[in-house]
Parts: sequence; structure tokens; C-alpha cells
Amino acid sequence: MAASAEEVQNLTNAEGSGSRIHQWPASPKSALGISGAEPPMTDIEVEFQQTLRRFALEVMRPIGRKLDRMTPEAIIADDSPYWEFRKKYLELGIDLAQLFEMPPEVRSRMFCLIFEELGYGDGGLAISVGAGVLPQYLSALFGNQFLMERFPQEMLGCWAITEPDHGSDTLDPTGAARHADGKVSRSNCIVSFKGDKMVINGQKSAWVSNGTVAEVCILYAAADTGNGADYEHGCVVVLPLDLPGISRGKPLDKIGQRGDPQGEIFFNDVEVPMEYLLAGPEDFQRAVYCIHAEANVLMGATWTGAARAAADMAFEYAHERKQGGVPIIRHQRVAQRIFEMYRKVEAGCALTRRAAHYNQSADVPALQAAMMAKVSATQWAHEVTSEAIQIFGGNGLTAEYPVEKMFRDARSSMIEDGCNELLSIKGGYLISDAQKGA
Repeated sequence: MAASAEEVQNLTNAEGSGSRIHQWPASPKSALGISGAEPPMTDIEVEFQQTLRRFALEVMRPIGRKLDRMTPEAIIADDSPYWEFRKKYLELGIDLAQLFEMPPEVRSRMFCLIFEELGYGDGGLAISVGAGVLPQYLSALFGNQFLMERFPQEMLGCWAITEPDHGSDTLDPTGAARHADGKVSRSNCIVSFKGDKMVINGQKSAWVSNGTVAEVCILYAAADTGNGADYEHGCVVVLPLDLPGISRGKPLDKIGQRGDPQGEIFFNDVEVPMEYLLAGPEDFQRAVYCIHAEANVLMGATWTGAARAAADMAFEYAHERKQGGVPIIRHQRVAQRIFEMYRKVEAGCALTRRAAHYNQSADVPALQAAMMAKVSATQWAHEVTSEAIQIFGGNGLTAEYPVEKMFRDARSSMIEDGCNELLSIKGGYLISDAQKGA
């Protein structure tokens, strides 16, 4: 005689009563947390993340939308909401010194968590924060106590590397990605070493994040030690931007990330004491490698956060908007889009955190891993924000809804910090050279 379904179930329960699976609901479901499939975090990390999420939603998002509709000149004016954002960000008390005291695995997780949540609020403002700490961050990595104390993290920083005639060139001082017949023309900005001082002449391009408002600059430039300008063996100088001979260009008017006030910086016989030198010619390629590895991971985290924000907005809208008598989430193609969006967000998060952990722990960070994070996360952010517009339909094309701004912001990310094509080429050579010992 065959056993009944109830008898079979009772037997199964008795044999496997200690199994974790038997504690699941009969129809299992699991909701992801505020940052997706996140492994368990400490109570401190949970509280910190929640604080940052509130800051992202209550401060960054509304201020970012205001700035997006303002002229470039109004964005940097004394009464601009940008300065309200800056004040409230500093009140969060994020301390670089404490970050460096953490074990590598904790530091890498916190670094990603910070910029994921800032990106969740507003991509352009998040990049402004990231660029703003680079002078202090690199000074700490190089162990330069004088520069760390001279330029505390409360001073808004910028990273001046790109030049009018040298965009991708500046991130490839070894020429690894250069065409075999390619030649790099004379640098637009040159630091001349003259006795006990340096003299800076030239300009950095309009793409300097915070360039129009920063108080301190980490300058990457060609060095002239007496034999002419040499970018392959350039130098890095950390200097205040109120010195005689320094001027700024007009703030850049651009498609997206308008909350990041970019603009040119001009140097006309600017004299700087040698104590402001962070890296000389012998350390220049180390310095380019170092800042690029850090900045690309920062980009990966920021745009993963921005993609998550767009996916969350599309998810909520898909449950509110009705077509055919049902919420559009019940239409198969919409559900599939939502899945693909979150798949890319999760992949970007995992790859970025993996690269961050490896690079914080390794004797020498893998720039190619940071490049993978940047290229992947920005590409996926562009795709996710585009899909968000598609789910919003006609509403997604209007300024009334935030997804069109997020799409414009994400589009810019595939060019900044090295366009994705250049990074992929150089990354391929880095993989080859490292693996083959070239």
C-alpha cells in the first residue's frame, strides 16, 4: 500500500529535522539588504552604512538635483547649495587617519562602503568628495607627515593630471598603450627644479574635478631637472592654490555630474618650496600607478552605488505604475529587466570589493584589477541607468524624474579617470607584462 503524502512528509521531517533547510518557509524567498547580497557586517558597519544612506537620500540627492539645474557659475558661487553639501559632509566625521589604522580587509570594505553610499546619493558629488581627499590620501600613502599636517582633510582638494593636449597620455607615462609610431608632444604643464625651489608653468585642462573651487592640489606634471621636460619621469607636488601666479578657468558646462565643479588651473611662474614635493622623478611612475589604482577602485564603488540607486528607483516604479490593469512588474519583460539590472549591480559590487581587498592586502596593488572594477562598474552603471529610463517610459525622459539625470551622470563616468577603451588596452598589457615578467 502506497504511503500518503502526509506520511511521506512526516518521515522526511523526522529524518532531517536538524537541517537548516527545514527551517525555511514552504515557499522560500529571501529579500536582499540595502546593498544587495551583503555578507554579515559588524554592528558598527551597519550603523555607519545606515548613516551614509540617510545622508545620501536626505542631503546628497536633493542638493545634487538642485545643482544639476544651475549654471556652472552659480554652482560655485558663495551661496550655492554645493557649500551646504560640503559642510554637512564634513560633519559626518569620516577620518582618513582612522581608515589607515584599520586592517586591510576592513579598510577596503569601509572604503567601498563609503563610496557606494555616496554614489547612491549623487554620482557627481561623490566624485567631488573622492577628488577632494586625494592630496591627503596620497600624502598618507607616501608617509609624508609634513604634507598630511600642512593640508588636513578639511581642505578641499583636487587632482590635476589631465592636460589640454594630453588626456590619456597622462595615465600612461610608460607608453604601454601608445601606437608604435605615436609620439607625445611637449607637456602643457612643467615643473622646473631650480635650487631649493620648484617653478611651475603651464596649465591643466578643464577636467580637473574641484578645479574651480579646491584649496589644495595634488599636481602630476612633467619635470625639468635641467635636461628639458620629461613626463615619463615627472613629479608630484602637493600645493595650496592661493599662491601668486595661480589662476582658474571658467567652470565647465557639461552633460552630467554637474555637482562636481570642474575647470582649468593655470600656473604662471609659481614658486613652490621643495618641501611640497611628494614624488620626484625616480618615484613618478610609482605615484601614477598608486593614485590610478586607488582612483579606479573609487570609481568602481561610486558607480556601483549609482547603478544600485537607479535599479532601486526602477524597482519601486515598476510596482507603482500600472498598465493592462496590473503593476508593470507583472509583465515578464519588465521583471527580466529588473533582474538584469540587479545582476549587473551585484557583479559590479563584488568585483570592486574584490579588487579593493586584493589591492589593500597585496605587497604591490594590481592596477589591472582596479581597471577591471572601473571599466565594468561604469559600463554597467550606464546600462542600468538606461534600463531605468526604459522602465519609467516617457516619464523617464523628463527632468521631473531623477533617472534621466542619473543616466547623464553615468555616461560621463566611462570617460573620466581614463576612458574605458584606454584602460582596457593598458590593462591588457599590464596583465601580460606581469604574468610573463616583461
